[in-house]
Amino acid sequence: MDPRFINRLKDIVGEDGIRLADAQREAYASDAYTLAKARPGVIVLPRLTDQVAAIAKLCKDFSVPMVPRGAGTGLAGGAMAREDAVLLCLSRMNAILSVDIPNRRVRAQAGAVNTYLTKAVSAEGYQYAPDPSSQGASTIGGNIANNAGGPHTLKYGVTVNHILAVQVVLPDGQIMEIDADEHGYDLLGVLVGSEGTMGIITEATVKIVPNPEAIRTLLVVCDSVLTATNLISAIIAEGIVPAALEMIDQTILRVVEETYKLGLPVDAGAVLLVEVDGAEIGIELQASRVEALCIAGGAIRVEVAKDPAERAKLWTARKKAVGCLGRLAPSHATQDGVVPRTKLPQILKEIEGIAAKHNLRIANVFHAGDGNLHPVVLFDERDPEEVKRVLAAGGDILRACVDVGGALTGEHGIGLEKQEFLGMMFTEDDIDTMLRLRSVFNPDDLLNPGKLFPVGGNCCPHLPRVDEAQLKGIAARASGV
Repeated sequence: MDPRFINRLKDIVGEDGIRLADAQREAYASDAYTLAKARPGVIVLPRLTDQVAAIAKLCKDFSVPMVPRGAGTGLAGGAMAREDAVLLCLSRMNAILSVDIPNRRVRAQAGAVNTYLTKAVSAEGYQYAPDPSSQGASTIGGNIANNAGGPHTLKYGVTVNHILAVQVVLPDGQIMEIDADEHGYDLLGVLVGSEGTMGIITEATVKIVPNPEAIRTLLVVCDSVLTATNLISAIIAEGIVPAALEMIDQTILRVVEETYKLGLPVDAGAVLLVEVDGAEIGIELQASRVEALCIAGGAIRVEVAKDPAERAKLWTARKKAVGCLGRLAPSHATQDGVVPRTKLPQILKEIEGIAAKHNLRIANVFHAGDGNLHPVVLFDERDPEEVKRVLAAGGDILRACVDVGGALTGEHGIGLEKQEFLGMMFTEDDIDTMLRLRSVFNPDDLLNPGKLFPVGGNCCPHLPRVDEAQLKGIAARASGV
Protein backbone atom coordinates (compact mmCIF):
# COMPACT_ATOMS: atom_id res chain seq x y z
CA MET A 1 0.00 0.00 0.00
CA ASP A 2 1.05 3.63 -0.54
CA PRO A 3 3.60 4.55 2.20
CA ARG A 4 2.03 8.00 2.47
CA PHE A 5 -1.30 6.39 3.27
CA ILE A 6 0.25 4.14 5.92
CA ASN A 7 2.03 7.09 7.52
CA ARG A 8 -1.21 9.05 7.69
CA LEU A 9 -2.89 6.07 9.38
CA LYS A 10 -0.09 6.01 11.96
CA ASP A 11 -0.66 9.71 12.59
CA ILE A 12 -4.29 8.92 13.45
CA VAL A 13 -3.93 5.80 15.66
CA GLY A 14 -0.22 5.65 16.48
CA GLU A 15 2.30 2.90 15.74
CA ASP A 16 0.53 0.57 18.18
CA GLY A 17 -2.72 0.86 16.23
CA ILE A 18 -1.33 -0.58 13.00
CA ARG A 19 -0.67 -4.20 12.00
CA LEU A 20 1.36 -4.71 8.81
CA ALA A 21 3.49 -7.82 9.27
CA ASP A 22 2.61 -10.83 7.13
CA ALA A 23 1.92 -13.01 10.17
CA GLN A 24 -0.36 -10.35 11.65
CA ARG A 25 -2.27 -9.95 8.42
CA GLU A 26 -2.61 -13.74 8.11
CA ALA A 27 -4.25 -13.84 11.53
CA TYR A 28 -7.01 -11.60 10.14
CA ALA A 29 -7.35 -13.44 6.81
CA SER A 30 -10.86 -14.69 7.55
CA ASP A 31 -13.68 -14.53 10.00
CA ALA A 32 -15.27 -17.76 11.27
CA TYR A 33 -16.24 -18.64 7.68
CA THR A 34 -12.83 -20.10 6.90
CA LEU A 35 -13.66 -21.18 3.36
CA ALA A 36 -13.05 -17.60 2.24
CA LYS A 37 -9.61 -16.17 3.04
CA ALA A 38 -7.56 -13.16 1.96
CA ARG A 39 -4.98 -11.15 3.88
CA PRO A 40 -5.95 -7.49 4.34
CA GLY A 41 -3.59 -4.76 3.24
CA VAL A 42 -3.36 -3.29 6.74
CA ILE A 43 -5.16 -3.75 10.04
CA VAL A 44 -6.05 -0.59 11.96
CA LEU A 45 -7.22 -0.61 15.59
CA PRO A 46 -8.84 2.69 16.61
CA ARG A 47 -10.05 3.50 20.13
CA LEU A 48 -12.33 6.48 19.45
CA THR A 49 -15.11 7.44 17.04
CA ASP A 50 -13.12 10.50 15.93
CA GLN A 51 -10.29 8.18 14.88
CA VAL A 52 -12.72 6.02 12.88
CA ALA A 53 -14.03 9.14 11.17
CA ALA A 54 -10.50 10.30 10.31
CA ILE A 55 -9.62 6.86 8.92
CA ALA A 56 -12.78 6.82 6.79
CA LYS A 57 -11.99 10.28 5.38
CA LEU A 58 -8.42 9.22 4.64
CA CYS A 59 -9.62 6.08 2.84
CA LYS A 60 -11.97 8.20 0.75
CA ASP A 61 -9.16 10.63 -0.13
CA PHE A 62 -6.93 7.74 -1.26
CA SER A 63 -9.80 5.63 -2.72
CA VAL A 64 -8.88 2.74 -0.43
CA PRO A 65 -11.60 0.22 0.48
CA MET A 66 -12.36 -0.28 4.17
CA VAL A 67 -13.93 -3.24 5.98
CA PRO A 68 -15.22 -2.97 9.58
CA ARG A 69 -14.66 -5.95 11.89
CA GLY A 70 -15.49 -6.80 15.48
CA ALA A 71 -14.37 -10.07 17.04
CA GLY A 72 -14.28 -12.00 13.75
CA THR A 73 -16.96 -14.49 14.85
CA GLY A 74 -19.07 -13.90 11.73
CA LEU A 75 -19.96 -17.01 9.74
CA ALA A 76 -20.50 -15.63 6.23
CA GLY A 77 -17.18 -13.99 5.30
CA GLY A 78 -18.57 -10.50 5.83
CA ALA A 79 -15.59 -9.24 7.88
CA MET A 80 -12.85 -10.22 5.45
CA ALA A 81 -10.79 -7.64 3.55
CA ARG A 82 -8.81 -7.82 0.33
CA GLU A 83 -5.10 -7.06 -0.11
CA ASP A 84 -5.90 -3.51 -1.23
CA ALA A 85 -8.15 -2.73 1.75
CA VAL A 86 -8.00 -1.48 5.32
CA LEU A 87 -9.43 -3.87 7.90
CA LEU A 88 -10.88 -1.58 10.56
CA CYS A 89 -10.88 -3.66 13.74
CA LEU A 90 -13.07 -2.12 16.46
CA SER A 91 -12.17 -4.59 19.22
CA ARG A 92 -10.38 -1.89 21.26
CA MET A 93 -13.55 0.21 21.35
CA ASN A 94 -15.05 -2.01 24.05
CA ALA A 95 -16.19 0.31 26.84
CA ILE A 96 -19.58 0.41 28.53
CA LEU A 97 -20.20 4.17 28.34
CA SER A 98 -23.30 4.58 30.50
CA VAL A 99 -25.92 2.59 32.38
CA ASP A 100 -29.38 4.14 32.77
CA ILE A 101 -31.53 1.80 34.85
CA PRO A 102 -34.56 4.14 35.23
CA ASN A 103 -34.86 4.38 31.43
CA ARG A 104 -33.75 0.78 30.90
CA ARG A 105 -30.89 1.46 28.53
CA VAL A 106 -27.14 0.97 28.20
CA ARG A 107 -24.71 2.85 25.97
CA ALA A 108 -21.64 0.94 24.77
CA GLN A 109 -18.90 1.16 22.18
CA ALA A 110 -19.28 -1.17 19.22
CA GLY A 111 -16.44 -3.44 20.32
CA ALA A 112 -18.09 -4.28 23.65
CA VAL A 113 -18.68 -8.02 23.90
CA ASN A 114 -22.34 -9.04 24.02
CA THR A 115 -22.15 -10.46 27.55
CA TYR A 116 -20.54 -7.25 28.87
CA LEU A 117 -23.90 -5.53 28.50
CA THR A 118 -25.71 -8.02 30.71
CA LYS A 119 -22.87 -8.07 33.24
CA ALA A 120 -23.11 -4.28 33.50
CA VAL A 121 -26.74 -4.46 34.68
CA SER A 122 -27.14 -7.94 36.20
CA ALA A 123 -26.71 -6.69 39.78
CA GLU A 124 -29.74 -4.44 39.19
CA GLY A 125 -31.82 -7.38 37.97
CA TYR A 126 -31.66 -6.65 34.24
CA GLN A 127 -30.23 -8.23 31.10
CA TYR A 128 -29.58 -7.58 27.43
CA ALA A 129 -31.79 -10.24 25.85
CA PRO A 130 -30.28 -11.08 22.40
CA ASP A 131 -27.88 -13.94 23.16
CA PRO A 132 -26.14 -15.47 20.13
CA SER A 133 -24.17 -18.59 20.95
CA SER A 134 -21.02 -16.53 20.33
CA GLN A 135 -22.10 -14.00 22.97
CA GLY A 136 -18.98 -14.59 25.04
CA ALA A 137 -16.87 -13.23 22.16
CA SER A 138 -19.05 -11.47 19.56
CA THR A 139 -19.39 -7.70 19.78
CA ILE A 140 -22.45 -5.49 19.80
CA GLY A 141 -21.29 -3.83 16.57
CA GLY A 142 -21.09 -7.19 14.79
CA ASN A 143 -24.44 -8.23 16.29
CA ILE A 144 -25.99 -5.06 14.85
CA ALA A 145 -24.34 -5.59 11.45
CA ASN A 146 -25.96 -9.02 11.07
CA ASN A 147 -29.07 -8.52 13.23
CA ALA A 148 -27.94 -11.41 15.43
CA GLY A 149 -30.43 -13.60 17.22
CA GLY A 150 -29.90 -16.37 19.75
CA PRO A 151 -31.99 -18.86 21.73
CA HIS A 152 -33.92 -16.32 23.81
CA THR A 153 -34.91 -14.09 20.90
CA LEU A 154 -37.85 -16.43 20.25
CA LYS A 155 -39.69 -14.57 23.03
CA TYR A 156 -37.70 -11.36 23.41
CA GLY A 157 -36.88 -10.45 19.80
CA VAL A 158 -33.68 -10.18 17.76
CA THR A 159 -31.08 -7.40 17.85
CA VAL A 160 -33.12 -4.85 15.89
CA ASN A 161 -35.84 -5.01 18.55
CA HIS A 162 -33.36 -3.89 21.22
CA ILE A 163 -31.41 -1.08 19.53
CA LEU A 164 -32.54 2.42 20.54
CA ALA A 165 -29.84 4.53 18.91
CA VAL A 166 -26.47 4.25 17.17
CA GLN A 167 -23.55 6.47 16.42
CA VAL A 168 -22.38 5.73 12.89
CA VAL A 169 -19.48 6.90 10.77
CA LEU A 170 -20.31 7.21 7.07
CA PRO A 171 -17.75 6.31 4.38
CA ASP A 172 -16.86 9.99 3.89
CA GLY A 173 -16.04 10.44 7.59
CA GLN A 174 -19.28 12.09 8.69
CA ILE A 175 -20.45 11.15 12.19
CA MET A 176 -24.19 10.73 12.67
CA GLU A 177 -26.40 9.87 15.62
CA ILE A 178 -29.50 7.93 14.55
CA ASP A 179 -32.26 7.45 17.11
CA ALA A 180 -35.27 5.14 17.00
CA ASP A 181 -37.46 7.98 18.29
CA GLU A 182 -36.78 10.22 15.30
CA HIS A 183 -39.66 10.91 12.95
CA GLY A 184 -39.51 9.93 9.30
CA TYR A 185 -37.92 6.91 7.68
CA ASP A 186 -36.62 4.15 9.92
CA LEU A 187 -32.92 4.66 9.19
CA LEU A 188 -31.99 2.70 12.28
CA GLY A 189 -33.88 -0.30 10.93
CA VAL A 190 -32.03 0.09 7.63
CA LEU A 191 -28.61 0.07 9.32
CA VAL A 192 -29.28 -2.98 11.49
CA GLY A 193 -28.49 -5.98 9.32
CA SER A 194 -26.74 -3.99 6.58
CA GLU A 195 -23.52 -5.94 7.17
CA GLY A 196 -21.22 -2.93 7.31
CA THR A 197 -22.06 -1.79 3.77
CA MET A 198 -23.71 1.52 4.76
CA GLY A 199 -21.83 2.80 7.77
CA ILE A 200 -19.55 1.88 10.65
CA ILE A 201 -21.37 1.59 13.96
CA THR A 202 -19.10 2.97 16.70
CA GLU A 203 -21.54 3.25 19.62
CA ALA A 204 -24.97 1.86 20.39
CA THR A 205 -27.71 2.49 22.92
CA VAL A 206 -29.53 -0.75 23.70
CA LYS A 207 -32.69 -1.65 25.57
CA ILE A 208 -32.37 -3.80 28.67
CA VAL A 209 -35.18 -5.91 30.13
CA PRO A 210 -35.88 -7.14 33.68
CA ASN A 211 -34.74 -10.63 34.53
CA PRO A 212 -37.74 -12.98 34.72
CA GLU A 213 -39.01 -13.78 38.19
CA ALA A 214 -38.99 -17.52 37.53
CA ILE A 215 -37.41 -19.86 34.96
CA ARG A 216 -37.96 -23.53 34.19
CA THR A 217 -35.63 -25.35 31.80
CA LEU A 218 -36.70 -28.68 30.32
CA LEU A 219 -34.74 -31.29 28.40
CA VAL A 220 -37.09 -33.23 26.11
CA VAL A 221 -35.55 -36.56 25.12
CA CYS A 222 -36.73 -37.92 21.75
CA ASP A 223 -36.10 -41.10 19.80
CA SER A 224 -35.55 -39.23 16.54
CA VAL A 225 -35.15 -35.87 14.86
CA LEU A 226 -38.60 -36.39 13.32
CA THR A 227 -40.27 -36.67 16.72
CA ALA A 228 -38.40 -33.62 18.02
CA THR A 229 -39.28 -31.42 15.06
CA ASN A 230 -42.95 -32.35 15.20
CA LEU A 231 -43.03 -31.39 18.89
CA ILE A 232 -41.71 -27.92 18.07
CA SER A 233 -44.80 -26.99 16.08
CA ALA A 234 -47.07 -28.67 18.61
CA ILE A 235 -45.75 -26.49 21.45
CA ILE A 236 -46.17 -23.23 19.54
CA ALA A 237 -49.58 -24.30 18.18
CA GLU A 238 -50.78 -24.68 21.77
CA GLY A 239 -50.26 -20.95 22.25
CA ILE A 240 -47.12 -21.35 24.36
CA VAL A 241 -44.19 -19.09 23.42
CA PRO A 242 -41.16 -20.39 25.30
CA ALA A 243 -38.28 -18.06 26.12
CA ALA A 244 -36.17 -20.53 24.15
CA LEU A 245 -36.78 -23.67 22.09
CA GLU A 246 -33.64 -25.34 20.73
CA MET A 247 -32.91 -28.69 19.08
CA ILE A 248 -29.72 -30.75 19.36
CA ASP A 249 -29.18 -33.93 17.37
CA GLN A 250 -27.36 -37.09 18.45
CA THR A 251 -24.06 -36.19 16.78
CA ILE A 252 -23.85 -32.95 18.76
CA LEU A 253 -25.05 -34.59 22.00
CA ARG A 254 -22.32 -37.21 21.86
CA VAL A 255 -19.45 -34.83 21.17
CA VAL A 256 -20.60 -32.37 23.85
CA GLU A 257 -20.88 -35.18 26.39
CA GLU A 258 -17.44 -36.44 25.41
CA THR A 259 -16.06 -32.96 25.97
CA TYR A 260 -17.89 -31.76 29.10
CA LYS A 261 -19.25 -34.90 30.82
CA LEU A 262 -22.64 -33.32 31.54
CA GLY A 263 -24.65 -36.52 31.80
CA LEU A 264 -26.51 -35.98 28.54
CA PRO A 265 -28.70 -38.76 27.03
CA VAL A 266 -26.30 -39.69 24.22
CA ASP A 267 -28.54 -42.53 22.98
CA ALA A 268 -31.35 -40.08 22.15
CA GLY A 269 -31.99 -39.40 18.48
CA ALA A 270 -32.39 -35.72 19.39
CA VAL A 271 -33.31 -33.50 22.32
CA LEU A 272 -35.21 -30.27 22.69
CA LEU A 273 -34.08 -27.64 25.16
CA VAL A 274 -37.21 -25.76 26.19
CA GLU A 275 -37.16 -22.82 28.57
CA VAL A 276 -40.21 -20.99 29.91
CA ASP A 277 -40.04 -17.91 32.10
CA GLY A 278 -42.27 -15.32 33.71
CA ALA A 279 -43.98 -14.77 37.05
CA GLU A 280 -43.47 -17.37 39.74
CA ILE A 281 -47.24 -17.81 39.91
CA GLY A 282 -48.12 -19.89 36.90
CA ILE A 283 -44.62 -20.99 35.88
CA GLU A 284 -45.14 -24.57 37.08
CA LEU A 285 -48.37 -24.81 35.11
CA GLN A 286 -46.63 -23.56 31.99
CA ALA A 287 -43.79 -26.07 32.37
CA SER A 288 -46.28 -28.87 33.05
CA ARG A 289 -48.21 -28.02 29.88
CA VAL A 290 -45.00 -28.27 27.84
CA GLU A 291 -44.11 -31.60 29.47
CA ALA A 292 -47.58 -33.04 28.85
CA LEU A 293 -47.55 -31.95 25.21
CA CYS A 294 -44.17 -33.52 24.63
CA ILE A 295 -45.06 -36.84 26.24
CA ALA A 296 -48.32 -36.96 24.26
CA GLY A 297 -46.33 -36.17 21.08
CA GLY A 298 -43.96 -39.10 21.49
CA ALA A 299 -41.10 -37.87 23.69
CA ILE A 300 -39.32 -40.63 25.61
CA ARG A 301 -39.15 -38.49 28.75
CA VAL A 302 -38.87 -34.91 29.95
CA GLU A 303 -36.29 -33.81 32.51
CA VAL A 304 -36.61 -30.51 34.38
CA ALA A 305 -33.48 -28.74 35.67
CA LYS A 306 -33.66 -28.84 39.46
CA ASP A 307 -31.48 -25.81 40.14
CA PRO A 308 -29.35 -23.13 38.43
CA ALA A 309 -26.39 -25.51 38.21
CA GLU A 310 -28.40 -28.06 36.22
CA ARG A 311 -29.79 -25.31 34.03
CA ALA A 312 -26.25 -24.09 33.34
CA LYS A 313 -25.24 -27.62 32.30
CA LEU A 314 -28.08 -27.80 29.80
CA TRP A 315 -27.17 -24.46 28.32
CA THR A 316 -23.53 -25.53 28.09
CA ALA A 317 -24.72 -28.35 25.86
CA ARG A 318 -26.27 -25.78 23.52
CA LYS A 319 -23.94 -22.79 23.69
CA LYS A 320 -20.68 -24.78 23.51
CA ALA A 321 -21.89 -27.31 20.97
CA VAL A 322 -20.22 -26.09 17.79
CA GLY A 323 -16.93 -25.47 19.56
CA CYS A 324 -16.70 -29.19 20.37
CA LEU A 325 -16.84 -30.31 16.75
CA GLY A 326 -13.08 -30.13 16.32
CA ARG A 327 -13.12 -33.57 17.89
CA LEU A 328 -14.96 -34.89 14.83
CA ALA A 329 -13.33 -33.07 11.92
CA PRO A 330 -10.57 -30.53 11.26
CA SER A 331 -13.04 -28.03 9.79
CA HIS A 332 -16.72 -27.19 9.86
CA ALA A 333 -19.04 -24.77 8.09
CA THR A 334 -22.25 -23.65 9.77
CA GLN A 335 -25.23 -22.83 7.55
CA ASP A 336 -28.01 -20.39 8.48
CA GLY A 337 -31.18 -20.99 6.50
CA VAL A 338 -34.67 -20.32 7.86
CA VAL A 339 -37.86 -22.29 7.25
CA PRO A 340 -41.43 -22.23 8.58
CA ARG A 341 -41.61 -24.31 11.77
CA THR A 342 -44.07 -26.74 10.21
CA LYS A 343 -41.51 -27.52 7.50
CA LEU A 344 -38.76 -28.57 9.95
CA PRO A 345 -39.40 -32.33 9.64
CA GLN A 346 -39.28 -32.06 5.84
CA ILE A 347 -36.18 -29.87 5.67
CA LEU A 348 -34.15 -31.99 8.10
CA LYS A 349 -34.97 -35.04 6.01
CA GLU A 350 -33.75 -33.15 2.94
CA ILE A 351 -30.56 -32.12 4.72
CA GLU A 352 -29.94 -35.79 5.51
CA GLY A 353 -30.28 -36.53 1.80
CA ILE A 354 -27.97 -33.66 0.87
CA ALA A 355 -25.31 -35.04 3.21
CA ALA A 356 -25.57 -38.44 1.55
CA LYS A 357 -25.54 -36.94 -1.95
CA HIS A 358 -22.27 -35.11 -1.31
CA ASN A 359 -20.71 -37.79 0.90
CA LEU A 360 -20.50 -35.43 3.88
CA ARG A 361 -21.39 -35.56 7.55
CA ILE A 362 -23.83 -32.90 8.76
CA ALA A 363 -24.74 -32.26 12.41
CA ASN A 364 -27.71 -30.16 13.51
CA VAL A 365 -28.11 -27.75 16.41
CA PHE A 366 -30.41 -24.80 15.93
CA HIS A 367 -33.00 -22.27 17.06
CA ALA A 368 -35.95 -24.55 16.49
CA GLY A 369 -38.66 -22.24 17.79
CA ASP A 370 -38.20 -19.73 14.98
CA GLY A 371 -37.12 -22.22 12.30
CA ASN A 372 -33.55 -20.89 12.13
CA LEU A 373 -31.49 -23.88 11.00
CA HIS A 374 -27.77 -24.26 11.70
CA PRO A 375 -26.70 -27.44 9.92
CA VAL A 376 -22.96 -27.88 10.52
CA VAL A 377 -21.02 -29.53 7.69
CA LEU A 378 -17.95 -31.44 8.92
CA PHE A 379 -14.97 -31.66 6.58
CA ASP A 380 -11.25 -31.04 6.03
CA GLU A 381 -10.54 -27.75 4.28
CA ARG A 382 -7.11 -29.02 3.24
CA ASP A 383 -8.89 -31.27 0.73
CA PRO A 384 -9.90 -29.11 -2.29
CA GLU A 385 -12.33 -31.71 -3.61
CA GLU A 386 -14.06 -31.96 -0.26
CA VAL A 387 -14.30 -28.16 -0.09
CA LYS A 388 -16.12 -28.18 -3.43
CA ARG A 389 -18.61 -30.69 -2.05
CA VAL A 390 -19.13 -28.55 1.05
CA LEU A 391 -19.89 -25.48 -1.07
CA ALA A 392 -22.28 -27.48 -3.23
CA ALA A 393 -24.02 -28.90 -0.16
CA GLY A 394 -24.40 -25.42 1.31
CA GLY A 395 -26.08 -24.26 -1.88
CA ASP A 396 -28.41 -27.26 -1.88
CA ILE A 397 -29.43 -26.57 1.73
CA LEU A 398 -30.25 -22.93 0.97
CA ARG A 399 -32.24 -23.86 -2.13
CA ALA A 400 -34.21 -26.36 -0.09
CA CYS A 401 -34.96 -23.72 2.56
CA VAL A 402 -36.19 -21.19 0.01
CA ASP A 403 -38.22 -23.83 -1.84
CA VAL A 404 -40.31 -24.52 1.29
CA GLY A 405 -41.01 -20.82 1.85
CA GLY A 406 -37.94 -19.99 3.93
CA ALA A 407 -35.09 -17.49 3.72
CA LEU A 408 -31.34 -17.46 3.10
CA THR A 409 -30.27 -16.24 6.53
CA GLY A 410 -31.62 -15.80 10.02
CA GLU A 411 -28.67 -14.11 11.73
CA HIS A 412 -25.33 -14.89 10.06
CA GLY A 413 -25.88 -12.55 7.12
CA ILE A 414 -25.15 -12.91 3.42
CA GLY A 415 -21.51 -11.73 3.35
CA LEU A 416 -19.51 -13.55 0.70
CA GLU A 417 -20.97 -16.95 1.36
CA LYS A 418 -24.50 -16.43 0.02
CA GLN A 419 -24.18 -13.66 -2.58
CA GLU A 420 -24.89 -15.91 -5.51
CA PHE A 421 -28.19 -17.05 -4.02
CA LEU A 422 -29.94 -13.68 -3.67
CA GLY A 423 -31.69 -14.32 -6.97
CA MET A 424 -33.61 -17.16 -5.33
CA MET A 425 -35.50 -14.66 -3.19
CA PHE A 426 -35.22 -11.32 -4.96
CA THR A 427 -35.90 -10.07 -8.46
CA GLU A 428 -33.52 -7.86 -10.44
CA ASP A 429 -35.69 -4.88 -9.48
CA ASP A 430 -35.45 -5.85 -5.80
CA ILE A 431 -31.66 -5.94 -5.94
CA ASP A 432 -31.62 -2.71 -7.94
CA THR A 433 -33.62 -0.98 -5.21
CA MET A 434 -31.36 -2.27 -2.45
CA LEU A 435 -28.25 -1.14 -4.32
CA ARG A 436 -29.75 2.31 -4.79
CA LEU A 437 -30.37 2.54 -1.07
CA ARG A 438 -26.83 1.44 -0.28
CA SER A 439 -25.41 4.00 -2.71
CA VAL A 440 -27.02 6.85 -0.74
CA PHE A 441 -24.83 5.91 2.23
CA ASN A 442 -21.88 4.38 0.35
CA PRO A 443 -21.78 6.03 -3.11
CA ASP A 444 -18.18 5.06 -3.97
CA ASP A 445 -18.57 1.46 -2.76
CA LEU A 446 -15.50 1.84 -0.57
CA LEU A 447 -17.15 0.45 2.55
CA ASN A 448 -17.11 -3.37 2.69
CA PRO A 449 -17.14 -3.77 -1.11
CA GLY A 450 -17.96 -7.08 -2.74
CA LYS A 451 -20.20 -8.21 0.09
CA LEU A 452 -23.90 -8.91 0.47
CA PHE A 453 -24.76 -8.23 -3.18
CA PRO A 454 -23.41 -10.41 -6.02
CA VAL A 455 -21.60 -7.47 -7.61
CA GLY A 456 -17.90 -6.87 -8.24
CA GLY A 457 -14.75 -7.39 -6.23
CA ASN A 458 -15.24 -10.91 -4.92
CA CYS A 459 -11.90 -11.82 -3.38
CA CYS A 460 -12.69 -15.54 -3.35
CA PRO A 461 -12.71 -16.82 -6.93
CA HIS A 462 -13.65 -20.36 -5.87
CA LEU A 463 -17.10 -19.13 -4.87
CA PRO A 464 -19.66 -19.36 -7.72
CA ARG A 465 -20.91 -16.14 -9.31
CA VAL A 466 -24.13 -15.03 -10.93
CA ASP A 467 -24.54 -13.41 -14.34
CA GLU A 468 -22.09 -10.47 -14.46
CA ALA A 469 -23.60 -8.57 -17.38
CA GLN A 470 -27.00 -8.38 -15.73
CA LEU A 471 -25.61 -7.28 -12.40
CA LYS A 472 -23.27 -4.68 -13.91
CA GLY A 473 -26.37 -3.02 -15.32
CA ILE A 474 -27.94 -2.99 -11.87
CA ALA A 475 -24.79 -1.53 -10.34
CA ALA A 476 -24.53 1.15 -13.01
CA ARG A 477 -28.10 2.29 -12.40
CA ALA A 478 -27.55 2.29 -8.66
CA SER A 479 -24.44 4.46 -8.94
CA GLY A 480 -26.52 7.04 -10.76
CA VAL A 481 -28.66 7.79 -7.69
